[in-house]
Amino acid sequence: MISSQEWEDAELLWDFQQMHHEPRQCSVGIGLGSHDLGVADVAADLYKRGLVPLLVFSGATSRTTQERMPRGEAEHYRERAVELGVPAEVILVEPNARNTGENIRFSRQLLEREGVDVSSVLLVSKPYEERRAHATARKLWPDVEIVSASASMTLAEYVDSIGDRRLVLDMLVGAQQRLLVYPERGFMVSQRIPGPVAAAYERLCDAGFTSRVVPT
Repeated sequence: MISSQEWEDAELLWDFQQMHHEPRQCSVGIGLGSHDLGVADVAADLYKRGLVPLLVFSGATSRTTQERMPRGEAEHYRERAVELGVPAEVILVEPNARNTGENIRFSRQLLEREGVDVSSVLLVSKPYEERRAHATARKLWPDVEIVSASASMTLAEYVDSIGDRRLVLDMLVGAQQRLLVYPERGFMVSQRIPGPVAAAYERLCDAGFTSRVVPT
């Protein structure tokens, strides 16, 4: 059972994890691989709106996706985008990345090999990983502008789509923890964490929503 305080804390983290950028025209759209095909849906919509001329889907498989996406996350994203009307010739597939840092580095390398001039990126992720992805990209690709995008959903809507409240709260706590520990490991730029967000995170940790935290 999730208490009203825990839900309120989760909503604070949910809002903070999103960058609240307005999507705009960029050199390329990059969809970060995961279990969530909604990332491909958003990327396809951005292309069809004329905001990007090219899409890169990046991702291998993980324990979470190896059964659902046996051909690899990036390939399943590509198939989804083509189903939604994106021409196959404007999609590049990066099939090897297994974490957010590799998503960024390998996509950058692929675009360089393809001779694509990149000054800005529409970076598409799950809603609760916008800030983490943005901070990672700023660290690893500092000379381009990063514009974050994800499905426009409330926390309640996202929980309904996943079907597991506790898992989503665990993932939110895990995403928040990475903002705290990854900068010192050189994985992303540091973030200013507002006091109410820090307090909400601590309360959720104390309540045991920690299955997705990394060892420290």
